[in-house]
Amino acid sequence: VQLQASGGGLVQAGGSLRVSCAASGRTFNNYAVGWFRQTPGKEREFVAAISRNGVSTRIAEAVMGRFTISRDNAKNTVYLQMNSLKPEDTAIYYCAVRSGGSYDYTASDLREYDYWGQGTLVTVSS
Repeated sequence: VQLQASGGGLVQAGGSLRVSCAASGRTFNNYAVGWFRQTPGKEREFVAAISRNGVSTRIAEAVMGRFTISRDNAKNTVYLQMNSLKPEDTAIYYCAVRSGGSYDYTASDLREYDYWGQGTLVTVSS
């Protein structure tokens, strides 16, 4: 499966941005999807995940209440809606997919993911 992340850009603190992850190559609802982010010198960290059926989601504590994840299996796309952005949200955002598991399973450990997109840069100015 190939993943294409898009939608990143420059936004002021307090603003909103939606990044997308489009998949091709395999049946999309075979995969749970996760978003991770990384800044220079730091490890890649979990942001949000959504199950194969879209019923279950998991949000990292650092972004809870500000970020939401959703998916449209008909469009083979997962979205990360980011509101009330802070400068510390600045990072490259990566999407990844995980095959197998139950339909409502979500994963926060990046080692559980099989395929990764190329990332999209989100910059939040103060």
